[in-house]
Amino acid sequence: HPDVAPLPPATPCASGVKLLRGVPYAVPEGGRPLELDLWLPPAAAEGPVPVVLCVHGGAWRRGRREDIGFRMREWNPGPFARLAASGVAVASADYRLSGEATFPAPLDDLRAALRWLGLRSGELGLDTARTVVWGESAGGHLASLLALTVTDPAPVGAVVWYGPSDLTTPRGGFDPHSDASPEALLLGAAPADVPEAARAASPVAHVRTGAPPFLLVHGERDTMVSRSHSEELAARLRESGVPVELRYVPGADHGWYGASDAQVEDVFQRSLRFVRSPSRGAE
Repeated sequence: HPDVAPLPPATPCASGVKLLRGVPYAVPEGGRPLELDLWLPPAAAEGPVPVVLCVHGGAWRRGRREDIGFRMREWNPGPFARLAASGVAVASADYRLSGEATFPAPLDDLRAALRWLGLRSGELGLDTARTVVWGESAGGHLASLLALTVTDPAPVGAVVWYGPSDLTTPRGGFDPHSDASPEALLLGAAPADVPEAARAASPVAHVRTGAPPFLLVHGERDTMVSRSHSEELAARLRESGVPVELRYVPGADHGWYGASDAQVEDVFQRSLRFVRSPSRGAE
């Protein structure tokens, strides 16, 4: 069982980072075993290290846990190794896709990943009371829900890149009456036909006083997920007194398409600073 199974051997990487690849963390009833990759920072004397749970995108339909966006696929070292080299552990997790199970299955899976990290934190040297969730696109949507609904222990921050926040209202090209949209495949029906499920899957509906700080970053010209998703989520968070920083990337479409390399690097560095100090980063 993943709760007690021996951990795989760690592979040394650049800068003293160690990688545990393909660690099982849960086995959903009737589903495939779910795995995560765990990037551990160089050994340090200061004790347990904070954690980032990274959630890949792919319209809830596809995607790989190794990926946090196509603009960073050729980085060497990659983004996860760079995060770990800065002193934080990184868990990049599988979750069930919409062809396997409908919502809330993927959210349940990521909650299980957080639980597993807490359970095994002692042997891994993790301080899961300092966990930040980070996602892009569909992964940003799930990261938002994790930050707004998980309370034991609650994540201390959320980094969300161009994530959907509302599955109930027409925005850009999204039509809640369509039964063929990625959102419909996630829910198992057109969002307009299952309004309670659509609301349950909408981060804007879960904003609460006391939620952790958010960093929202969106391309100004996003044609797949309207930037109004981030704008409304930011407004709801501010109304509830939650620290939030909303940043736009000029000229960028979804996935940072059209952004310069310097702009992508700036987004990553800004996100890294937030991870290292969420409360200060959202001031």
